[in-house]
Amino acid sequence: MSVYSAGDRFELPPLALYIHIPWCVRKCPYCDFNSHAAGPVIPEDAYVDALLSDLQQDLAHVHGRPLTSIFFGGGTPSLFSAGALGRLLDGVEQRIAFSTDIEITLEANPGTFEQAKFRDYRSLGINRLSIGVQSFDPAKLKALGRIHDGEEAIRAADMARAAGFDNFNLDLMHGLPGQSIDDALQDLRIAIAQRPTHLSWYQLTMEPNTQFWSQPPLLPEEDTLWDIQQAGQDLLAAEGYAQYEVSAYAKPGKRARHNLNYWQFGDFLGIGAGAHAKLSSPDGQIQRSWKTRLPKDYLAAGKGFTAGLRPLSSDELPFEFLMNALRLNDGVASELFKQRTGLSLESLAGARQAAEQRGLLLHDPQRLCASPEGQLFLNDLLQLFLP
Repeated sequence: MSVYSAGDRFELPPLALYIHIPWCVRKCPYCDFNSHAAGPVIPEDAYVDALLSDLQQDLAHVHGRPLTSIFFGGGTPSLFSAGALGRLLDGVEQRIAFSTDIEITLEANPGTFEQAKFRDYRSLGINRLSIGVQSFDPAKLKALGRIHDGEEAIRAADMARAAGFDNFNLDLMHGLPGQSIDDALQDLRIAIAQRPTHLSWYQLTMEPNTQFWSQPPLLPEEDTLWDIQQAGQDLLAAEGYAQYEVSAYAKPGKRARHNLNYWQFGDFLGIGAGAHAKLSSPDGQIQRSWKTRLPKDYLAAGKGFTAGLRPLSSDELPFEFLMNALRLNDGVASELFKQRTGLSLESLAGARQAAEQRGLLLHDPQRLCASPEGQLFLNDLLQLFLP
């Protein structure tokens, strides 16, 4: 049900597009994403056809908005040829206008890099890479089940720059099996030396339905994890990488715009096997949806790609909004809550006061922002806003 009454006007948020490519060379033991080891031949032409059919069915949710960003995630999207991605991007642009400064990000893993291939990606208009390094240490990479070594990771960054990518992210984990503070900082120093514009630096966690969940490795103790986090944040700040989200650090002007749209409760279409979407309508209704998960089922879906749909009630919206917005170090302007949810700030008053009294939320009428303690105990803070 819409939270708006007759005569009110809902301001539709910006619109992004997430495209899921589900295949990878090998499934990593920590990975809980919808990814599947590729066979000898990836059905990329059939998959591109399915993606465009999927998008066609979602066009009713666009409401005249241009795409502000596109993100190819996976799996390993860089397993697809430039020809397939070019046909896909052409098909997307024929259906939905691109903003003039659109950000188009492709996830890529070392071991899938080829200089000519990535130069072709850049010529398609893909203007940002996110390279899944995770570590540069051979023993740590082996423990994580990665297919590349540290030298390949460094070469991947070199090739990205040589292919014309002046904006790229390195994905790096910490809290790895057997990792010391010095090990973690050495990984960071090597990553920084590659001159990425953005670093995603996050702690390894054990997720259900993964090999590590059923056969957990021995991870560093809590005190060591805390020391790694503090030392790493200090190093990144000293090197000019400003933390703006729980695990995101960027050079000036290089924040990930696609991810910012998530965290600011913007809208996004999701196409591909298992892709999720969050979409608003002009009357203020907001829904989440997801697509058929298994690649073989997705390819056979024909005219029925959507596997599930859940409208968000007005009671759920505060938690849904803040679950994203409070991940940002600076939070968001209070007014954005009304713009994105259609609810008044008064609907937050009780929980907001309780959070401020506990020191988890800053007392600032103009912003919704977790305190330093609230950032450390984000789950406790969010619990206060559950319906």
